[in-house]
Amino acid sequence: MIEAGTVSVSKSKERERREKEREFVRESDEEMKDDFQAPVLNTNGDSQQLSSSRFSSLLASKDRDFLLSPTGAQVKICDLDGKIIGLYFGANWYPPCWNFTQTLDGVYEQLKSSGCNFEIVYVSSDEDADAFNDYHARMPWLAIPFSDLETKKALNRKFDVEGIPCLVILQPNDNKDDATLRDGVELIYRYGVRAFPFTKERLQRLQEEEREKHEKQTLTSLLTNHDKDYLLGHPRPRQVPVASLIGKTVGLYFSAQWCHPCATFAPKLMAIYQKINQMLVEKGDEGFEVIFVSSDHDQDSFDSYFDTMPWLALPFGDPTVKDLAKHFDVNAIPCLVILGPDGKTVTRHGRNLINLYKENAYPFTDAKVEMLEKQMDEEAKSLPRQVCHSRHRHKLTLVSEGNGGGPFICCDCDEQGSGWAYQCLECGYEVHPKCVTVGAAAAADPAS
Repeated sequence: MIEAGTVSVSKSKERERREKEREFVRESDEEMKDDFQAPVLNTNGDSQQLSSSRFSSLLASKDRDFLLSPTGAQVKICDLDGKIIGLYFGANWYPPCWNFTQTLDGVYEQLKSSGCNFEIVYVSSDEDADAFNDYHARMPWLAIPFSDLETKKALNRKFDVEGIPCLVILQPNDNKDDATLRDGVELIYRYGVRAFPFTKERLQRLQEEEREKHEKQTLTSLLTNHDKDYLLGHPRPRQVPVASLIGKTVGLYFSAQWCHPCATFAPKLMAIYQKINQMLVEKGDEGFEVIFVSSDHDQDSFDSYFDTMPWLALPFGDPTVKDLAKHFDVNAIPCLVILGPDGKTVTRHGRNLINLYKENAYPFTDAKVEMLEKQMDEEAKSLPRQVCHSRHRHKLTLVSEGNGGGPFICCDCDEQGSGWAYQCLECGYEVHPKCVTVGAAAAADPAS
């Protein structure tokens, strides 16, 4: 999350500041354009028009003062004067870059058609010039020439780029506190064009709006629209009113037939779903329901996948699917979001809790998770400090989040984990304690 600084001001100044902020964040096209016209201060405190020297020092080389358009035409770096710049670090060989490029393309075209002073510069990690040329030709923005390896390396070092895709946002001023945002990928996925012009004030306001929206959310507001107030049940095309789920704990299961991790997690979730509902029937409590939120590519895939599931689903192609993915910031599947009986979000990490605690995770509340964590800590006291796992050549050491562990993907079952784990200190291999099968070598004594 992006943190914004706060300052102490008088009440009158605070009212004035709030009024200015409200005016600033309006999303009309004209105001978007105006956001870039403010002058900046030079070192003497005088108002001046921004020069392109900052961008030239970043993007130019000693024998090059231009960037390449998608057609290969040369565009002077000085043409970026006064614009907000996105440095897009990516590569054609990496699938997540393809996915993000499509999303970024849509945002870029909307902003440009609105007349906004925004430009993107592609910083390539492609394998060769042909791959670069092919990939860049599919983009509507500028790029640093593939041959300029030194500039690309310098940008990667300067902005500490550890992975791709990465989008670094540079503001058209020299204010060191506001000049750079390094989480542009997350902002584009979460807010789209609404993130523009990527100032901290704008993002703070979006976060406030997001909090307010989550606080006001209900099952009805999340799952219905003016055309539909029902879900699909079995046998299809049975319609189940959304209103019939009010008062229940509900899981929103974001998944797709083509997704391999989904194929692994779905059977586990089905078994847990049945156990939780059996447990609730015995107690006379309201049932637990799951709703399939599909990312399938076509109706046939959706139908065949949903037919294997015992729960409900949003219809294929329902626009609510995209709204829910944005609302809950779902960028990867499978994902299980848990909603409480009041329709409020309990956790976005239902998948992890199912993997860790199975049916005992229900109702997934903070209080229940805290109790389960304490129970796990007690159980860990009886586990051996080191084991010889039959599927790994090195000894594994018991670690917790506090002594070198943390969130991980189990190398044995490919599912998420957190808290306690057995970890190889030599190569990073990590597994759930429950996934360890002891090999021929005896496990060390718990007290060792």
